[in-house]
Amino acid sequence: MPDGQPMTLTRRDTEYLILIGKETLMTNRAHESEDALARLVCEPLRRAVKPTVLIGGLGMGFTLRAALDCLPPDATVVVAELMPEVEEWNRGVLGPLAGHPLSDPRVKVVLKDVRDVLRSSEAVFDGVMLDVDNGPEAFATSVNGGLYGDTGLFAIRTALKFGGTLAVWSVWADKHFPHRLQYAGFSVRTEHVRTRIKRGGHRHVIYLATNG
Repeated sequence: MPDGQPMTLTRRDTEYLILIGKETLMTNRAHESEDALARLVCEPLRRAVKPTVLIGGLGMGFTLRAALDCLPPDATVVVAELMPEVEEWNRGVLGPLAGHPLSDPRVKVVLKDVRDVLRSSEAVFDGVMLDVDNGPEAFATSVNGGLYGDTGLFAIRTALKFGGTLAVWSVWADKHFPHRLQYAGFSVRTEHVRTRIKRGGHRHVIYLATNG
């Protein structure tokens, strides 16, 4: 990673894991909340004309797959992925897990920091989905902290169309983050979603913030 931490893809039987150092960033066995991240943003866009959305972090492709399943044929999905190896994994061994979403012609992968994509965009996106950390603070790489402060949230508001939605995935509830979003000019609601389709298991948090 840019800050020197190792990112590792490992397999244990049928389970794949992506690790940052020794900590699990994601696994293919529990991705319902990542699917929900996309559905909450993209389901309202199902009948929109040529919607454009941004996904920060490719991961194992589950959020991207869920977005594609909701969006119309004329949509554009921009995926900002910092690590080219993650794209290679998704075009290779990880591809079948989410049904090869990178093969969809609606998808454009940009090998850049999602912050750079946001800073260079003005009123471009109908939705922005961030799943680059374990919550609204830097985890995968220390530079991600700039996404969740005042400057980062202003850049997101600028990149969103009026009425567009920001969704931030989190392992835990952060009582301060909704206030930061409101201070930045968003209207905010919080969804608690299961990590697995079946009953039981942990619940993750998705912060939904509407521009305007």
